[in-house]
Amino acid sequence: MRLRAGSLLLVAALLAGCGGGDTGGDNPAPPGATEGGAAASEAPDGKGALGAAPTTKPPASKKPPAAVLRAGNPNGKASVPAAGRAVDTSKPDRVVGNGTPASCTSKAVVSAVAAGGVITFSCGPDPVTITMSQTAKVRSSVRKVVIDGGGKVTLSGAGKRRIIYQNTCDSAQGATSGNCTAQDHPQLTVQNITLADGSSIGVDPDPEVTNGGGGGALYVRGGIFKVVNTKFVRNKCDSGGPDLGGAAIRALDINNDGPVYIVSSTFGGASGQGGRCSNGGALSSIGVSWIVLNSLFSHNEAIGFGANQAPAGTPGGGNGGAMYFDGGLFTVRIAGTLMERNHAREGGGAVFFVSNDRTGSLRLENSTLRRNPSDKFETLPGIFYLGTTERPAITGPKPS
Repeated sequence: MRLRAGSLLLVAALLAGCGGGDTGGDNPAPPGATEGGAAASEAPDGKGALGAAPTTKPPASKKPPAAVLRAGNPNGKASVPAAGRAVDTSKPDRVVGNGTPASCTSKAVVSAVAAGGVITFSCGPDPVTITMSQTAKVRSSVRKVVIDGGGKVTLSGAGKRRIIYQNTCDSAQGATSGNCTAQDHPQLTVQNITLADGSSIGVDPDPEVTNGGGGGALYVRGGIFKVVNTKFVRNKCDSGGPDLGGAAIRALDINNDGPVYIVSSTFGGASGQGGRCSNGGALSSIGVSWIVLNSLFSHNEAIGFGANQAPAGTPGGGNGGAMYFDGGLFTVRIAGTLMERNHAREGGGAVFFVSNDRTGSLRLENSTLRRNPSDKFETLPGIFYLGTTERPAITGPKPS
């Protein structure tokens, strides 16, 4: 249909009066806006007065609220059980900072984590990065540690050090009763925070664990552990070694073998933001069960070579671009999760899962795995699997 010149002018005028521009679906509506986004203008009698002059001065422009962290797979629809949900932090035991960025220091974080309890941050209205000059270490006698960044805090290892460490078998963190690997505490929760540029390269491995290195951002041995709405970027651990792994997280000897919950969290997320390690560019464990819900793993890499039975002249490793799981009887469930553009130099571009006695199992539920190259071997696209069944149980999209 062709419009006459007069009609075009009328349409233009109407569009100008309606605002016509793209407001951006993620931006909050202005104060007083209706659900549809149009501001309500009312006369003193409460009736709409289209075109009437305002009776009060418009509110002074305010600085838009600082962005709050949004992590995970926005399309993930997996149900989250109570055990995997964020902890209530409305009544914190400790607050890092007094309302200014300068008051939020590495020393304050280290002290708060050692003391334990529910920890929040007061660093001002804007996002803040706290560069850690020391690793924050959890004391083994503490019952609960909750680290909640409120969506605005980044803890950075500056590419030099691990960020958070929990190990109930490390006597330096306090004595434990009985078997150090069978402790139901500390109960560590990390939520609403970003952990960036952590590194365990060259860190002495746990002396009681063969190839116990890894965990560039987080190393957890013993107790209970979960992650909710957290982002991991540019973390790293040693580049060679069989079983050594977890650029973001290394988990061992979790109470009752887990599960460890990873909920609505991001590992990598964009080119140059992923983790790099010998095995498991994001996660790594031996004999630990996991439940991974509504999360995103992308651009993570397993960079070792020689796989687990490393031939002479090779360091070993290169398995599990994003996730590396080994051991005997353990289970892994991945639901509502997107995994793409992860890479393994050997096997399992996205997931490497080996149950040595074939008693363990892997389940994928309504998750998307795509473009996760395995340079040497795989059972399915992006997956290497040895478990109780011939192949992992998959509902929803097939890996591609």
